[in-house]
Amino acid sequence: MGQSVSTSKSTGGAQCPVDHNSLKPASCPVDHNSLKTSSQTPAQCPVDHQNKSPSSSSTQKQLAECPVDHSSLNQMPTLSQQPSPNQTITLPTARTESSILRDGSTKWDYPSPQQFYNALVRKGWETPEEHIETMVEIHNFLNEQAWQEVLKWEKRATDNTADVELARFKGRPGELSPKARFWLLAGWLFPSRFNTEPPFDRHDWIVRRPGSGEEVRYVIDYYSAPPDPDGSPVFSLDVRPALDSFASMKERIALATEEVWADFRETKSS
Repeated sequence: MGQSVSTSKSTGGAQCPVDHNSLKPASCPVDHNSLKTSSQTPAQCPVDHQNKSPSSSSTQKQLAECPVDHSSLNQMPTLSQQPSPNQTITLPTARTESSILRDGSTKWDYPSPQQFYNALVRKGWETPEEHIETMVEIHNFLNEQAWQEVLKWEKRATDNTADVELARFKGRPGELSPKARFWLLAGWLFPSRFNTEPPFDRHDWIVRRPGSGEEVRYVIDYYSAPPDPDGSPVFSLDVRPALDSFASMKERIALATEEVWADFRETKSS
């Protein structure tokens, strides 16, 4: 639960500073019948990378970093649906509805390809128009995986996860979480085991629980993980409740203990 691996376009071969040998793959909404079934095989991204491969390292970096400004702790910012100056390709303006509840009756909508492109232009990034739709699919896929990890945590605290809501969120890409700092220190102390590559993005999600209305803050660190043997890039998401309350601390300690015992029993049996 703490960290899940999600395959999609990333920065190439950037290494995550955690030990991925023990990570479990994230669930993916694609047909895996033709894929490997090993528990060590990362989930595959629902994007056809054979025909949509970016053409530059700069483009690959943009695929990893979210261009949408989530700096304020509120709803998705309003982004223009109008074509940008010098835009040569007509981009879709339809927005995809997520699986994430916003309140009791509505769900969050992801930015349209046109809005995503406008965000890139506003930030002054290289704007490969022909890859924008692919980038949006990757962006949405990662957020869906993050939400599934949040729900795994929520199942430990409440029986009714169907009504759990994402009340608001905030992007904090320039701020390292305490856990991310720990892994960077581990990489400095043990360079042969860990890398010093920091997460490329961070989000704080405020989740509201049904019934009680209790709000819980979750921290999500987005890492570029080692690529698959076939070269397919991978993302690793580290999702966990922030240490804002005794209940959250208790859950994190309990899960860590369970995982240690599970690894011990697996090692002993093998």
